[in-house]
Amino acid sequence: MLLGQLKVVFMKPKYTALAILIAGMVFTLAILIPNLSLIGIIFLSSTASVFEKLSLIISLYGSIGTNFTVISASYTILIAVLFGMNIALLTYYIRKVSGGVKGVRSTGAVSIGGLVSGVFGIGCAACGTFILTSVLALFGATSLLAFLPFGGEEFGFLGVGLLLYSVYMLVKKIDAPFVCKII
Repeated sequence: MLLGQLKVVFMKPKYTALAILIAGMVFTLAILIPNLSLIGIIFLSSTASVFEKLSLIISLYGSIGTNFTVISASYTILIAVLFGMNIALLTYYIRKVSGGVKGVRSTGAVSIGGLVSGVFGIGCAACGTFILTSVLALFGATSLLAFLPFGGEEFGFLGVGLLLYSVYMLVKKIDAPFVCKII
């Protein structure tokens, strides 16, 4: 039943394209955020050609296999794919309802919560959870990560879980009829 609804939505090329586009953007951000200082230095450099600058950006995609652990690479990719699916499903649902959008607010909140939690879990093998460490450092609480069993990767797992729940809820809402239940 739920897989049937996923098939209905993603058999339409515009929703598949939207999901792929959003997933690609989220994945690109996850790869580029830990390397922002390097990108800034290279792009401000006058000695590198435009081709070399673009080659650097493209080569950073390879860091998913080298700078990330297998676990963090897996949930980074899952977060990107699930967020893309989530946006496509949400767009489909809003267009299907087109008017009274009952219950979308709570599902959208779970989706955003999943992305935010997932973003906090992004990190590489060398620097750990990049964003979470930076945010906690503002409050002097980076040592708290040492007490977590996976060193902060829990936020990535939480992000995947919230996004899976959000996809499930959206598919369930798409499948629900738009009539009141008769008691």
